[in-house]
Amino acid sequence: MNRAQGFVFATLIATCVGCDHATKQVARSVLGEAGPLSVAVGLVKLELVLNPGAFLSLGAGLSPEVRHILLLITAPLLLGLLSLILLRSGALDRRQVAGIALFTGGGLANWLDRMLHDGAVTDFVSLGVGSLRTGIFNLADVVIVLGFLMLLISAPRGQPAPPGVDA
Repeated sequence: MNRAQGFVFATLIATCVGCDHATKQVARSVLGEAGPLSVAVGLVKLELVLNPGAFLSLGAGLSPEVRHILLLITAPLLLGLLSLILLRSGALDRRQVAGIALFTGGGLANWLDRMLHDGAVTDFVSLGVGSLRTGIFNLADVVIVLGFLMLLISAPRGQPAPPGVDA
């Protein structure tokens, strides 16, 4: 990774963490007092939930000790290790650098939220129609998924076989 990519990487991570923290702070303040709000004819529902689990409450039923080990210790270590491996793997294009930064920034944002709120992440958005809704999520979750999709889209594809060679 060159200096320009390093700057973009660090800026995207800081932006992800800052924007996620700001939206969670507003959600805690507004939704904590007002309760759930429907927006866009009910397509978007804003509802404050403190999620002790991972993405979409996975692992919420685990003991607090196990969740602490997995989500406050193991997850950030694996996130850092994965980012380091990907960044040191060789020449990356700007989509790959951005994808790694978004994935890392979203993970870091949720980890910091957990550290600040007794192991729980602030979730507050769901999408859907009537009773058919997504799970409740936050901006960091969106950024993580976006980063992952960018990495998938920009992943190197196998080279086509030269003419006359059976694959």
